Amino acid sequence: MPLYVFEGKRPSIDPTAWVADSADIIGDVRIGPRCYVGWNAVLRGDHGSILIETGSAVEEGVIIHISPGFVSRVGPEATIGHGAMLHNATVEAFAVIGIRATISNFASVGEWSIIGEMGLVAERQIIPPAVVAVGQPVEIIGEVQPRHKERWLAAKKRYQDLTQRNKENLKRIQPG
Repeated sequence: MPLYVFEGKRPSIDPTAWVADSADIIGDVRIGPRCYVGWNAVLRGDHGSILIETGSAVEEGVIIHISPGFVSRVGPEATIGHGAMLHNATVEAFAVIGIRATISNFASVGEWSIIGEMGLVAERQIIPPAVVAVGQPVEIIGEVQPRHKERWLAAKKRYQDLTQRNKENLKRIQPG
């Protein structure tokens, strides 16, 4: 995986995390234990800091960036879905950001909340804990139910297992 030091800011990746070879990790990016960072993800910590906390999954094609002096944080056990974008955003523990969703400048998503696919959490919008929000911009349509938590805990476990399986079993091969 390409790791880049930028103006003395160096990425830090816990040895139990797995980061795809095609992910770009730039500057002040800290990836915690048992995290998964998928193919073609771009985590640009060149202006500020990016923190991916324990057990989180940053799936394929995700882009995370920040403005100078700020932090974009993904809390423990969170899932950032395929192709999502975060900019100066905060995503709390166990939250799920759907495929291609955008969490915009200084917005935050509360613990256990679910943002639907293609959802837009607008600038400075605050999504409270344990709600389901969809649309552009997102609107709350309900509360997270036990069945949601059960489903997402199973999905998070699969990604944490995949992190370890990739470390042990994923091998690059030559064509032909």
